Amino acid sequence: MKNILFLLVLATNITFANDMFWSKTGHRVVGEVAEQHLTKKAKKAINDLLGGESLAAVANFGDEIKSDRTYRKFSAWHYVNIPFGKTYDEIEKSEYGDLVQGVNTCVEIIKDKNSSKEDKAFYLKFLVHLIGDLHQPMHVGRAEDKGGNDIQLQWFGNGTNLHRVWDSNMIDENGMSFTELATEYPKMSKEQVKFLQSGTLLDWVEESHLLAEKVYASVEVGEKLSYRYSYDWWHTVEDQLQKGGVRLAAVLNDTFK
Repeated sequence: MKNILFLLVLATNITFANDMFWSKTGHRVVGEVAEQHLTKKAKKAINDLLGGESLAAVANFGDEIKSDRTYRKFSAWHYVNIPFGKTYDEIEKSEYGDLVQGVNTCVEIIKDKNSSKEDKAFYLKFLVHLIGDLHQPMHVGRAEDKGGNDIQLQWFGNGTNLHRVWDSNMIDENGMSFTELATEYPKMSKEQVKFLQSGTLLDWVEESHLLAEKVYASVEVGEKLSYRYSYDWWHTVEDQLQKGGVRLAAVLNDTFK
């Protein structure tokens, strides 16, 4: 009986964990796109800290460490809950931290001359992951439904939820590798890159928050989703992944300037 209960708890925890992030492919796309927009100085510093690993290779670090209880204190960094009609500045901040606090802390530690190389590498990998999370709109969703995790749906006849649809269902259904997705974007002009990188971290949070409101309105509980939903929203997913990569590059270029 104890073994059965343990397996049930384990299965629940795994399901919950898998519902809380862009798919591995999505995060790697963000890292791969960012590589294309780094300054030479940032590239050199990043290469030194990561020992030659690419941003795509470390992009899922923030999720991979969730299985280690040592890092449980970072769980709240993956999202921020903001009621619709409110901005980040207007909400009561979580005592456990949130996505905004996580990004700012990572940058502060990386910039700190007194930080060890080991700490800088750790928080650099985490930063790569968090900027990706920021651009998944359900990570800036409502607290009452856990960012869409409690909104049950069907995806091609299989049970899912709104958060998972945006995390992985649409990306996995597309079937492209992260390198294919990252390289299929048209080449952007300097002006286009500058436009995407404009604004502050809180501006980007507000942008994702407004998109989340549209995503919530795009489904009804129990709805059966398939090709039509992907057709309507796939370009938005692509746009968010590209924005995540271009803006990650902006953050890293500024951090290592």
